[in-house]
Amino acid sequence: MSESTIIYHNPRCSKSRAAMELLTEKGIEVEVVKYLDTPPDKETLEKILEMLNMEPRDLMRKGESEYKDNNLADANLSKNELIDAMLKFPRLIERPIVIKNGKAAIGRPLENIIHIL
Repeated sequence: MSESTIIYHNPRCSKSRAAMELLTEKGIEVEVVKYLDTPPDKETLEKILEMLNMEPRDLMRKGESEYKDNNLADANLSKNELIDAMLKFPRLIERPIVIKNGKAAIGRPLENIIHIL
């Protein structure tokens, strides 16, 4: 039996909704995590970054006010400080993130998700 598929989802985001539609069309049962209501814990976020092979800043939505208001563009901030900022302000986390079989993809563009299914 294959590992479950998880989507870190924001229903208000068109890209996130499109990713949900893609998974539904493919008949994939999905565990939906509305990460704005239930942000991942630090260990989970670190695992997601590892699966994506990304640094924390690469997963951040730099256009959000929380990014600017908290001076998160500061190059001196540590990896830990950036992760802590995403946990405190989950809106900063890029979306949607789909995880399946130990692999993760950001659905921007949507084709990224197809590669891990």
